[in-house]
Amino acid sequence: MKRALVTGGNSPIGTAICRELASMGYYVIVHGHRHHEALQEVTRTLEETGGSAEAVCCDLTDGAATEQSMNRLLEKGSIQVIVHNAGIFDDAPMAGMTPQQWHHVIDVSLHGFFHVTQPLLLPMIRTRWGRIIAISSLSGMIGHRGQTNYSAAKSGLHGAARSLASEVASRGITVNVVAPGLIHSPSTENAFTTEQIESMVPMKRAGQPEEVATVVGFLASEKASYLSGQIIGVNGAMA
Repeated sequence: MKRALVTGGNSPIGTAICRELASMGYYVIVHGHRHHEALQEVTRTLEETGGSAEAVCCDLTDGAATEQSMNRLLEKGSIQVIVHNAGIFDDAPMAGMTPQQWHHVIDVSLHGFFHVTQPLLLPMIRTRWGRIIAISSLSGMIGHRGQTNYSAAKSGLHGAARSLASEVASRGITVNVVAPGLIHSPSTENAFTTEQIESMVPMKRAGQPEEVATVVGFLASEKASYLSGQIIGVNGAMA
């Protein structure tokens, strides 16, 4: 059974991705940093619906700790699918943004991608098959006011994915980015009214986490074997 690692697996989008991959027959490793109970709940849900899963906790901003966690996972064999979904936002106009706000957002999204992927890459290459998928954001494609840190982190993933795609293309490994727009979640509900969403999104609604997960599932499948180095927006025609 092929194994898939989903970072930030207890977020709404992360949980939907875990469910999608489990339904495809992957053994799913659900990653999180805090909220251990939420991680266990996700794994229980996957197992109750016939999937196979386990949880792993580590701080992706800590390279040494993440490498140790990845090496422990590798003791059971290579990981064929990496979905880097972990990310945070801490918005502020750049003129008033603190160094901590800038660095922490980039540390989780961009440095976290390196910390997770690099230790798993050579074992994946040896199997001559793999799927690496980074979850970005519309903000990384067009930028949003008050999100210079978040936009920098997410657009950094675009460059990293495109370069890595060329490095591993001959080894049967694809690397792609999925960039969601407004997706239904508790934070979206708190931040925007229905009227605001209708005015912002041409499709007049927020997307569902499952709609992002479906795209990730396709990219993780055999059918997407010739699709690599791409940034795919899931945004209701916002861009």
